[in-house]
Formats: sequence, C-alpha cells, structure tokens
Amino acid sequence: MGEDDRLRAVVTLAQAMAAAHTPRASWRAAAQGARHALAGSFAALSVWERDRGRLRVLVNVGHLAPGEEEFPAEEAYPVHQFPEIAEFLHERWAGGGEPDAWVETAAGPAPGDAGYCHQRVAALRRRGRGCCVVAPIVLHGRAWGELYVARAGGDPVFGPADAELATVLAAVAAAGIAQTERLEEARRLAFTDALTGLANRRALDARLEEAVDRHRAVGTVVSLVVCDLNGLKRVNDTHGHAVGDRLLERFGSVLSLCGAMLPGALAARLGGDEFCLLAVGPPADDVVRVAQDLCARALELGLGEGVACGIASTGDQIGPVGSARRLFRLADAAQYRAKAARAVAPVVAGRAGPDDPVVRLADAPDPDPDTPGERRRFRR
Repeated sequence: MGEDDRLRAVVTLAQAMAAAHTPRASWRAAAQGARHALAGSFAALSVWERDRGRLRVLVNVGHLAPGEEEFPAEEAYPVHQFPEIAEFLHERWAGGGEPDAWVETAAGPAPGDAGYCHQRVAALRRRGRGCCVVAPIVLHGRAWGELYVARAGGDPVFGPADAELATVLAAVAAAGIAQTERLEEARRLAFTDALTGLANRRALDARLEEAVDRHRAVGTVVSLVVCDLNGLKRVNDTHGHAVGDRLLERFGSVLSLCGAMLPGALAARLGGDEFCLLAVGPPADDVVRVAQDLCARALELGLGEGVACGIASTGDQIGPVGSARRLFRLADAAQYRAKAARAVAPVVAGRAGPDDPVVRLADAPDPDPDTPGERRRFRR
C-alpha cells in the first residue's frame, strides 16, 4: 500500500468515526475501517474493564468464526491472558515509549519476541487465521483497549508497515471513541436530574409517550406514580437549602430503591419537590404495593414529613387512556387528593367506584386554557 493509499485509509476511518453518533456505531466503524484499510478478513475492538480484570469484546466484523457474534453479549477474556495490556505496554509507556501496534502469527513467536501472547496465537490457529496485528487504543493517556485485525490462513502475513498503519488507525479510532463518549455523556446529562441522578422531566415525558403508545397498540399496562415530598419548604427555611437538597437526594435514593422492585421502572424527578415512578408491564396491584412501601420509607427519612403519593394505572377503572397527558393528569389528581387529605398511603385513581372523584377532577375542563401543553396543576 502506497503513502497515498494509507492517507486515504486514515481519512476514510476518520470520516466514518465522525459520522458515528452512538457507541455501537463508533465501535463498528473503528473495526470495519481498520479491517478494510489493512486488507484483513476479520477485525474486533475490545475494551479493558479494569474493575473486572478482563478484556471484553465490543464488536466483531468480517468473516466470523463459529461462536463469534457481531455484538457479543459476554465475550470476554481475563486480562492476565493478555499481558501486553497490563504489563508489556505499561512498561513501554512508563519508559517514554509509544503505544505501537505489533504483529503476531499462527506460527508463534520468535525467541525473545516481547509482547507475544500465546493465547492469541492459539486463537488464530483455532479460528483458521494466519496472522493478526494488534493496536492499543489509548484514551486520556491510559490503555482503553485494543484494535485487532486478522487475515485468513494462507493470506500474506502483516509486515512492519502494516503495524505502523494500525498504530495510526488506532489513534484515529481513539479520537472518534472519545468524541462518541462525550456525546453520550451530553445525552445522559440532558436526560438526568443533576441533584439526584434520577431521570429528569424530559426523559420521563419521552418514556411515557412510548409507554402509552404500547398500551394503545397491544394493551400493555402503564402505571404512573406521582409524589410530592412534604415539608421541603420547612426544611429549607429551618435548616437551609443544603439540608433540603440532602432530603431530596435521600428521597431520590428511596424512590430508586423502590422502583427497582418493578422490572424496567423509571424513577424521575420532575422538579422541585415532585418525583415520579413510571412502570410499564407490571400489574397495577404490584405498583400500588411498591408505592405503599415508598410512602412508609419516606416517613422514616427523619427530615421532611413523608410524601403525598398518587397513582394512575391503565390496569384500573380510569377509562380510555388515549394520551400520556391524560394519565399524567389522573396521577396528579390522585396526588392532589392525597396531599389535601394528608394521607400516609397512596391514593389510586379509579378505585373509589364509578363516580371516582379523582377521575372527575382529572377530566374536568382545564382552568387555564392559555397553557394547553403544561402539566395540569390542581392546587387552587
């Protein structure tokens, strides 16, 4: 491959990485771009999970061997089987060296060839591949993982020029992965409440719309628990906002803990002292039991005065739920009733008979026609 071809390969990979907006797309672009640039039959991208002491495969592309998957759920190898990650490369970097790529073959290492991995040689033979080039991925000055490209048995063996190109490709891939991680972090922050770490209103609205669509399409039970933390103003006025924030954080943790009892539930902070739990699938009675536990735990926090909790579920007698807004209005009306009655247990919409006051309140004309898109407030 000439110098111009190498430059084109690097530019092509950079463009592919720039076009990737999700982690999976980024991983696939890195592996596929390297495979094409190095004329490989197979490529993979792996990450070093330090906390679990393993090298986990993120993506495989090209000609896959039996048992290999494009996005494997749990293909991982103990990092001690790959000493170049934790030992050889670390020593080179500590001495001021660069994280260069290297070549391994199914024939095995020459005597004294540092960095060779016998497990990798065995894998080449087992999968019918003749050679591979391994390039470290380095992010923020630390080993992040590796880019691996292999050729089939009988194909030309990678040479020093291929290893040099792989080193450059790995650096380009690292820049692209870092950019994708920044985008993912920005997305996460956009949908996360900064104080509690729960989902925020934007995330809840999006998930609720999807859930109601599923309910309308296939009848999935959708339940919404709306909570108002009692006594927050008193805590702020008496002890200061730092203590009030601590109360919000502690209740957020309790909400998250209770939400974990409902598979797939989303715990969110709507703003101020208002929280929400969205459950999609579990029966309404299960949601009510979890909400009862939530109310009991809130009373034990020590700060505040418990929580006013309202529930609306498509599994109860609340009439047709054609929109996310109606379910929200019902849950909010139930929470208003709980607040007004100083109830220590949840109020559930649709469980007070055919003329349920919560349902009537939720379905009453909106008193503020100038804000049709706002969540209905029942405080008067």
